[in-house]
Amino acid sequence: ILFALCKKSKKFKDDFIKAYNAKFSSKIKEGDFGLLEPKFTYEFILNNHSNLLKNAKAYVTLEPCSHHGKTPPCANLLKELGFSEVIIGSHDENKIASGGGNLIQSAGVKVKFGVLKERCDKLLEPFLAYQNGGFSFLKIALSKNGVASGGIITNELSRTHVHKLRSVIDTLVIGGNTVRTDRPRLDTRLIKNGKNPDVIIYSRSDKFDETLPLFSVPDRKVSIQKELDLKGFCMFEGAGEFLKLAKEGKLANVKWLLIYQSSNFKIGENLSLDLNLKPLFSGNFGDDSYGWFEILD
Repeated sequence: ILFALCKKSKKFKDDFIKAYNAKFSSKIKEGDFGLLEPKFTYEFILNNHSNLLKNAKAYVTLEPCSHHGKTPPCANLLKELGFSEVIIGSHDENKIASGGGNLIQSAGVKVKFGVLKERCDKLLEPFLAYQNGGFSFLKIALSKNGVASGGIITNELSRTHVHKLRSVIDTLVIGGNTVRTDRPRLDTRLIKNGKNPDVIIYSRSDKFDETLPLFSVPDRKVSIQKELDLKGFCMFEGAGEFLKLAKEGKLANVKWLLIYQSSNFKIGENLSLDLNLKPLFSGNFGDDSYGWFEILD
């Protein structure tokens, strides 16, 4: 909604950027909004929309919420902005948040449910997993010829994206062998004001060299676990060893894989594993490619 309003009116866009920067002493600019403070953004839209989106149509994957969380109800915002129709992919099964569609409908807005439902359900799987206790995924970097080890593999754009992911996850999980061999730092140094995630080292042995770089990163907790206890938003790095566990069903509810692939060949050991994957999304970071996959049984 914010991007639609900014595209519709230069005055709205300029007023929002000015007000947000003044409120939070920040320096956001057009096209670089990032993660905004939700309550302020909601209230600014509500008080300054000037009916710019009146009679517009809204397409949403998940039924707009009807409860007060970090912001007032999304359904109420759609109602107040004067949308003529809201097309919804998936019903919200959360008893606390559901009912937004009916709320909008009661205000005279036309509502369609179940449009592209199966595809929306698939898109929402990570969000729903997170809502139900946690979302975990595997990340791996590969050379063009399938090498997954031996130092830096991908370009700086890909590595910067990984650092952005590290900044928003709660926990990074890495295998003990990878820690001992690669001596990684696992921080967010490639981005500004990044948050360094806590680290779980998955290992049968709790003996590690205390001079390893990951132990000296500030504002971080490091734990060594033989049996994984995962909560929140977690990313598995150095995923070659974890892929085998996922294939064997030993990583409960971990069925998403993010692959970064360099355009270059590299000398080293190739990743060798029979694994069935379903492509979900793909893109590029310069000459590198990346893709999200679902791990199939």
